[in-house]
Order: sequence, then structure tokens, then C-alpha cells
Amino acid sequence: MTTAKSNNKGLKEVYEAVLKLETVDECKKFFRDLCTISELNSMAERFTVAKMVDQKIPYREISKKTGSSTATITRVAHWLHHGKGGYKLILERT
Repeated sequence: MTTAKSNNKGLKEVYEAVLKLETVDECKKFFRDLCTISELNSMAERFTVAKMVDQKIPYREISKKTGSSTATITRVAHWLHHGKGGYKLILERT
């Protein structure tokens, strides 16, 4: 089992590696090697939900359009509004 300290170091290394990627194709290759298809789909789903929550689309409509559970939508909305600002940062840039 890894400790929180080693996990934090590992995460920092992943973040630094991502910053070195230069193209969408490089990102695809890296993330496909790093993550399972299910993990990638989950991240994509959460990002789509975040965009829709940011657009103030009702949760039921988001659920209907994305297939996401209301629990997932609520969790994403919480982090969008009360998290570290990562969702807001990237939504402003896209």
C-alpha cells in the first residue's frame, strides 16, 4: 500500500508529465497508456457535466443528455463551486 506522501510525489510527477505534452495526439497516447477506457470515459463524462452545470442546465436535463447519475452531477457541481478552482480555470480557457 502506498502512503499519502509517496502518492503525492507520484501525482506531482504525473502533473509534470502532462505539462510536457504538446499535442492532442500526444495527450491521447499518454492518457490511453495511463488510464483504462473506463477511467477515460469517466473523466470525459465529469468534464461534460461540469460544462453543463456551468451553463446552469438543470440536473435532470444533464442526466437525461449524458446518462450521468444525479449523484455524479451533484458531486461535479460541488467541486465546480467549492473545489480548488480547476474546473473553473479550464472552463474559462475552453
